[in-house]
Amino acid sequence: MNILKFRSQKELNQAGAGMIIEILQTNPGAVLGLATGGTPVGIYQELAAAHRQGLVSYAKAAVFNLDEYVGLERGHPESYYSYMQRHLLGKIDIPPKQCHIPDGMAADLESECRRYDRVLEEAGPIDLQMLGIGHNGHIGFNEPDEELEHVTHIVELQEQTREANARFFGMPEKVPAQAITMGVGTILKAKRILLVVRGPDKADIVKRALQGPVTTKCPASFLQTHPDVTVLLDTDAGSGLG
Repeated sequence: MNILKFRSQKELNQAGAGMIIEILQTNPGAVLGLATGGTPVGIYQELAAAHRQGLVSYAKAAVFNLDEYVGLERGHPESYYSYMQRHLLGKIDIPPKQCHIPDGMAADLESECRRYDRVLEEAGPIDLQMLGIGHNGHIGFNEPDEELEHVTHIVELQEQTREANARFFGMPEKVPAQAITMGVGTILKAKRILLVVRGPDKADIVKRALQGPVTTKCPASFLQTHPDVTVLLDTDAGSGLG
């Protein structure tokens, strides 16, 4: 595991974008696993800027999102479909047919989970999976539990997660109660993983995830079992590491 700390958010964003750009320059048809939330926004800005400058093309790439809320129309401003269009996909040259996000409005959510797994399997292993981490250690929306799901599944979002996302909705009660998420097994199949964490409020969970025991009570701790993980931290998020 390669852990890098940055004093500057700009430098952190450039490092994260640089990893993705390097992969695309080497393999234009790369499969990328992408995350949402506040953490990746700066990296997506750098990726869009690199495209505008003619440094990279996404025309042959495929992207798969980690998750989507259940019950939000794609046009809802807080759906992850809208998020991705706003922050990245609408600003680069990737064809829509190569952009994959779970359908949180599917009539049969279990069938939608299986469909998403099939499309992932057909695309081949994810070349790089970007992740953030929740305050309770979740990756994607894989919440702490006695057991973790390996494949795409429906999850009941814990109160702490809904409270953390309330800033996007105005209040916790408006945050959807369920989401569709890739499983931990799918995430760990990626060839490379990029974990990005910012802020002093994440220092404790970063220490648990990276230096504590591997446990289903902290899903991010399973990243310790992966052979190729790069962690980008600002100095606040990394303050608890020895």
